[in-house]
Amino acid sequence: MAKAFWKGAISFGMVSIPVKMYVATTNHGINFHLLHKKCLTRPKQVLHCEEDNDYFSIKETVRGYEYGKGRYVVLKDSDFEKAPIKTTHVIDILGFVKEEEIAPTYFYGSHYLEPEDFAIKPYCLLRESLRKAGRVGIAKVSFQKREHLCCVRPLEKLLTLHTIHYQDEVLPPSKINVPEVEISAAELKAAGLLVEVMTTSFHPEQYADRYKSALEEIIKAKVQGEEVKAVPE
Repeated sequence: MAKAFWKGAISFGMVSIPVKMYVATTNHGINFHLLHKKCLTRPKQVLHCEEDNDYFSIKETVRGYEYGKGRYVVLKDSDFEKAPIKTTHVIDILGFVKEEEIAPTYFYGSHYLEPEDFAIKPYCLLRESLRKAGRVGIAKVSFQKREHLCCVRPLEKLLTLHTIHYQDEVLPPSKINVPEVEISAAELKAAGLLVEVMTTSFHPEQYADRYKSALEEIIKAKVQGEEVKAVPE
């Protein structure tokens, strides 16, 4: 497993459970580089200052917040650590809700929580309590220089943490207009039968990125100097 990127504790009521947090997902897409079309060399990213016509590296940059037109205040790493919130090192559970109350649109990240050796029993107690009650914990935690809203839920032997958007980050669907149409009982019945016939169980190992596989074949052929022909859909 990858190295834990956050250490702290799950906290609710008078309970504190020390845990480590790991990223739960990864991206296996094919990466491409931008090349100079003329000679196929990778360009170097150069930062240029229009004020003094100076070229500089990323190491010579600082984080600035624009509080007025062209006016900035600079924040150092130490300034971010000074934020007076307890969620910097605590997953602060604010309450427990039914998972189905959270619309899928709100979820955007998944993480695994691992207990410290001396916290295994309370960790398991929380996991089984959530499973038995059919609830997830709504919590807040800070990492990557922001305070995340999240939910803590059981998954097999683990507790997982899923980051969720704040309400003002989810765009309302009200601007998308879907006109109402009449649906007959026969049409609804036919559609229902099709859904029933195609109903199955979700097994993630059955699915693969076919577009990625096709690109890999194209890349392999081009490396070997073969002519690439389009395959009919």
